[in-house]
Amino acid sequence: MITIELFLGLMGYYIVMYVTPGPNNTMLTVSGIKFGFNRTLPHLFGIPAGHALQLTLVCLGLGTIFQQYPFIQEILKWIGTIYLFYLAWKMMGSLKIEKQDTSVPLKFYEAVIFQFVNPKAWVICITAVSLFFPTQENFIASLFFLVALSSIVNLPCISCWAIFGTGIRIFLKNKKIKIALEWLMAMLLVLTGISILFG
Repeated sequence: MITIELFLGLMGYYIVMYVTPGPNNTMLTVSGIKFGFNRTLPHLFGIPAGHALQLTLVCLGLGTIFQQYPFIQEILKWIGTIYLFYLAWKMMGSLKIEKQDTSVPLKFYEAVIFQFVNPKAWVICITAVSLFFPTQENFIASLFFLVALSSIVNLPCISCWAIFGTGIRIFLKNKKIKIALEWLMAMLLVLTGISILFG
């Protein structure tokens, strides 16, 4: 049964997980810095769309497969973590906003696909389904409850990071600040990967 306590508990869980540092938020900050908020919008909307699809699949039984065959989730963790380390390495020297920078922001579908190699996203989905899925409720209603609330909470939480990135673009003319920010973003990705892998 969907109660007010369940609603508030799930909403609180989503807020904490979506607003804290992770691969999506780090990438949105960098995108805001490099391309501005408007050009980051496809990336911004692709994250909750991909996460909703991922959460739906876990509700439909993917979580059970992970429970029966935990090595699959372990493999995904390693793939995701290695990719996060790769992103951290690529972060160094990447914050260029000059006209000659030929990089492009992440497209909507790329942000959707990224969720499937994002280890933090898998942790969010599996934990949400394990702890908050209202088993006594109609399955479709329960699925809609988890996915809809996820999408509603996700977008404003992650938008803060894109707005933050857009706001600090002006400071990148200072080389020391630029280097410090690149290191900070890279370390956030590395720490996220380590915490998910060994947490």
